[in-house]
Amino acid sequence: MQFIILVVMEKEILKWGMIGTGNVTERKSAPSFNKIKGSQLVAVGNRTAKKAEDYAERHGIPKWHRDPHDVIHDQSVDIVYIATPPGSHMEYALETIYAGKPVYIEKPMARTWDECCIINEAAEKKGVDVYVAYYRRSLDYFKKVKEIIDSGSLGKVLHINLQQYFPARDEDHQRNHLPWRVIPRDSGGGYFHDMGCHALDILFYMFGGPVEVMGKSTNMGGLYAPVDTISASLLLPDNLLVTGSWSFVTPKSYQKDQVEVVGENGKLQFSIFGFTPILLDLENHKESFPIVQPENIQMPLIQSIVSEINGVGKCPSTGLTAAVTSRVMDTISGLF
Repeated sequence: MQFIILVVMEKEILKWGMIGTGNVTERKSAPSFNKIKGSQLVAVGNRTAKKAEDYAERHGIPKWHRDPHDVIHDQSVDIVYIATPPGSHMEYALETIYAGKPVYIEKPMARTWDECCIINEAAEKKGVDVYVAYYRRSLDYFKKVKEIIDSGSLGKVLHINLQQYFPARDEDHQRNHLPWRVIPRDSGGGYFHDMGCHALDILFYMFGGPVEVMGKSTNMGGLYAPVDTISASLLLPDNLLVTGSWSFVTPKSYQKDQVEVVGENGKLQFSIFGFTPILLDLENHKESFPIVQPENIQMPLIQSIVSEINGVGKCPSTGLTAAVTSRVMDTISGLF
């Protein structure tokens, strides 16, 4: 009698290197790398060596680098996560791509649509994958919104109204020490580029990329150089109109974060940052869907990256999809 012995080879662990040690990494993203099966964060780098060393010690990361470029060329690193402000995204992304390694970039993908295109063109030539941290595409909250829309319960979707009004932050009043998010050379724009991108990206994921984009923007608060008040009109596939308005100098009492999808049979309401219960309001039926977010909010998207690299899934947020969002932001804010 002959016996056939099957040997199941375990996949090698995907080893991550991380550039940057900002707040976004502490809870939103970095812990996910070690929680996901077949994934490990093995190196971290920061231009300030003490920050890299401290981060590695606090999070049990095997190696730290005083030069972020050394993370990219670390032979133990398979994929690089760029968690710096957008001003350095293109530099680090291109070097990672030229090194033949996939890259995961914080949102927005770069300061401008032009920079996104340069990254994508390099990745295409090199045959390297680019992923971007528009993690809402993988969250159960927004999957539920998409499920309701796709179910047809609203009937034909007639219009979408997006409103995001936020008060100025305390640091916005410190003219000599403004946050990097409102310094264009670091961020590409202001809070619209930093926060409005999430709202636009998730709408494009649910309804398709824009056919036409129009917008006006201005600075009403005078606290910093970039625009702080924005109005836009977008045409999505199937002649679906979206009106959007943003303000980042609104009084606290008027703060608002709401998307309203109006259909033939009723409306659907949800938020982008608040994760308030999803509200479905039909003529003869009302329902609320409270959905709790994961402890590490980027974990589902990072899982999709690990799965895709292992050939068993697909990440919904790539350099190509992220570039669309950047082009729309540039158009609305008058940069394109």
